[in-house]
Amino acid sequence: MKRDILPYEPYLKELARNLRQNMTLAEVLLWKRLKGGGVMGYDFDRQRPIDRYIVDFFSKDLMLSVEVDGASHNQKERADAERQQRLEALGVRFVRCWDREVKNDLDGVVWRMEQWIRDHMERDGCA
Repeated sequence: MKRDILPYEPYLKELARNLRQNMTLAEVLLWKRLKGGGVMGYDFDRQRPIDRYIVDFFSKDLMLSVEVDGASHNQKERADAERQQRLEALGVRFVRCWDREVKNDLDGVVWRMEQWIRDHMERDGCA
């Protein structure tokens, strides 16, 4: 399988490293489920630079970003929409979940991700 190469601004590399060292509780909980192919065998990176942004979790094979939105998300909604639109133009697809959702129903969040993968892989002819 040939993966698309997604360029990123070099200055984001250090910022992403810092974000990985200071993840929120919800990000830590979700990362424990995602790492090592924990969701249907797909690999995810955490705090992955793409273009001029950093996404919470990213699977290169799926071209899927999983975003954990916190309480401050409402204030950043317009910026997030522009960011998502720009990344979608590069072929990145999104699954979004709330911070509290990850903390209170991690299995439900993972189930929704698995359902997204099943739906999209079947639609893309990869099932």
